Amino acid sequence: MTTLLYENPIFLEHEVPEGHPERPDRLKALNLALEHPNFADLKRIKATKASEDLVLLAHPEEHLRTVKRAIPEEGIANLEADTYASPFSLEAALTGIGGAVEAVDAVFTGKADNAFVAARPPGHHAEKNKAMGFCFFNTVAIAARHAQVAHGAERVAIVDWDVHHGNGTQDIFWDDPSVLFCSTHQMPLYPGTGAKDETGVKGNIVNAPLSPNAGSEHFREAFRSRVLSALTNFRPDFILISAGFDAHYRDPLAQINLVAEDFDWATGRLHEIADRSAGNRMVSLLEGGYDLQGLAESAGMHILRLMRG
Repeated sequence: MTTLLYENPIFLEHEVPEGHPERPDRLKALNLALEHPNFADLKRIKATKASEDLVLLAHPEEHLRTVKRAIPEEGIANLEADTYASPFSLEAALTGIGGAVEAVDAVFTGKADNAFVAARPPGHHAEKNKAMGFCFFNTVAIAARHAQVAHGAERVAIVDWDVHHGNGTQDIFWDDPSVLFCSTHQMPLYPGTGAKDETGVKGNIVNAPLSPNAGSEHFREAFRSRVLSALTNFRPDFILISAGFDAHYRDPLAQINLVAEDFDWATGRLHEIADRSAGNRMVSLLEGGYDLQGLAESAGMHILRLMRG
C-alpha cells in the first residue's frame, strides 16, 4: 500500500482561546507519534492552499463571505458558540481543503492507494450555510464533490466515526443518492442530530447512534450491522473517512469507551470494502479527538492500518 499524509505548519496557526479542546497541541501529539519507526515509509506531503472556489462545491457563496468577514486582523474572534477564528484561520481551513483535494487527486491518478489529511480546523459540523462545532467549511463534503466533478466518481461513501454526529455532512447530502453517509456517534450528545430515523430523502443517510458508556462490542456491532451492510449494498467507488478519535475512552468530551484497536479494526473493515469496489481508494480526514494520548494512539493505529492494508 502507498499511503500519503498531508500536513502543513499553517494548521498550528489556527488559534483558539486557552483551554479550548480543539487546540494546536492535537497535531503536535500526532506528529510525535509519527516519529515511531513504524511510520518510516509514510510519505509526508505539504498541503497547499485551495482556491476559494472549491468551498463553493459544498457551500453557497454567502457562507464563504460570512466566514471571511469573521476573520479578525488580530486576536481571536467568536464565530458561533464554541467556534473561534484567528488571523490565520481562513488560510488554515483553505489549506485543509487543499490537502483533501490533493489527496483525492492522488488516489484517483494512482499516485497512492490512500491518504490521511492531518489538518485543523475540522469540518464535519459545518452545514451548507452555517459554521459550527469548531468547523468553518465541510472539508469531507468538498472532497466528495471534487471526486465527482474532477474524477467522475459515481458512488461516494463517507464514513464518520467521530463521537459527535456529522450533522453538516448529513445536511449537505440529505437529498443526494450519489453519496452514502454513514455515522457512528454518541446519542444524546452535541449536536443533537443523528437518530436512526434520519435517513435522507433517498435512504442514503445511515445513522448508528451509540448510548453513553458503550464500548468496543457495541461499536463493532453497530459498525457491522449498520455501516458495513450499507456500504456492501452501495458498492462505493470511493470511500472518505471523517476520522474523529473522540470516541476513545480517555476523551473528555464524550462517554464512549473505545480503545485504539477499535479504530484499527474499523479501518481494516473499510479496506475490505475499498478493495472489493473502490480500487482501494480511500482518503481519511482528521476530525475530532481531544485527549492527546488517546488521539495519538488511535490516529497512529488508523494510519498504520492504512499503510498496511
